[in-house]
Amino acid sequence: MLPARYRMTRSAEFSATVSRGVRCAQPDLVIHLGCDDADLTGPRIGLVVSKSVGNAVVRHRVSRRLRHVVYPVLDELTPAHRLVIRALPGAGAASSAVLGEQLSRAVARAKPRAGVCR
Repeated sequence: MLPARYRMTRSAEFSATVSRGVRCAQPDLVIHLGCDDADLTGPRIGLVVSKSVGNAVVRHRVSRRLRHVVYPVLDELTPAHRLVIRALPGAGAASSAVLGEQLSRAVARAKPRAGVCR
């Protein structure tokens, strides 16, 4: 499980990141990367896994895989970064290795466009 200090919990955080953040798509997921210079408690990560991914068992499996593959990405983010990961329907059949590779690639592409975060 992701430690509480890294979890995005309020819908306002999700909305702000999705609306103002940089969007980067991959075959099985879409990320939104933004900055919040007012809150420097650590990078915050939010997951969106909708019913289009599959039934409850598949959605929870995808959520666990995404939480696991986000750990290496945390080192690349500054405390001001906000990251929302939205799983697409193909994520239900994707392996952890594939999801991790796509997440790393998406974050690497989005960081230069997201601007400078403290």
